[in-house]
Amino acid sequence: MFRDRTDAGRQLAELVYSQLVPPAQPPGVKGGVVLGLPRGGAPVAALVAEALCVPLDVLVVRKIGVPWQPELALGAVGEHGAVVLNDDVVQAGGVGPDELDGLIRKTSLEVGEVVAQLRPGAGSLDLAGRMAVVVDDGVATGATARAAASVLRAIGSGPVVLAAPVAALATVESLRSCFDEVICLQTPLRFGSVGQHYEKFEQVSIAQVRQLLQLSAA
Repeated sequence: MFRDRTDAGRQLAELVYSQLVPPAQPPGVKGGVVLGLPRGGAPVAALVAEALCVPLDVLVVRKIGVPWQPELALGAVGEHGAVVLNDDVVQAGGVGPDELDGLIRKTSLEVGEVVAQLRPGAGSLDLAGRMAVVVDDGVATGATARAAASVLRAIGSGPVVLAAPVAALATVESLRSCFDEVICLQTPLRFGSVGQHYEKFEQVSIAQVRQLLQLSAA
């Protein structure tokens, strides 16, 4: 078990550094950026960004669930106006154009509200063509990670890497088709929930995420 997100972030940072930064080269991934998935992924991401000597930001994404089966994703909405749809699910779910437009608008508003809270008066980093290291504090089903990968592909980022301290083994294998690389410290067969792998797993507030972003930009 990890003591807390700081412990997990430090261990993950060492592993990510060893895999993404060849020892013969100076620290840093040229053009790279680390993106925490708010809110729990941000403290872990901050330590990874520090180790790689690259900027820290967050990536706000929201899955669009089928109305009568929310866990089944019709698609995802993210920052930069990105909308990604799973056409097969949309067709199989019988979701009409008007209903789909309404779901997209609703989800887009939710994304905008979170972005406004996290970055009041500040814009996001330009991700076009840049390596993006997506970091979360743990990955259970992988739905949010898949949405993040889809949004980054849609906005034209460079290679997309997923990094997490702990993830379900089957989920990691399924995510390899979404990401250029998946880096994970622990992949237990019996996963349960993310919080079960931490001794201390407190909620991360919007204010804490904002502070991390401000410190990184200073």
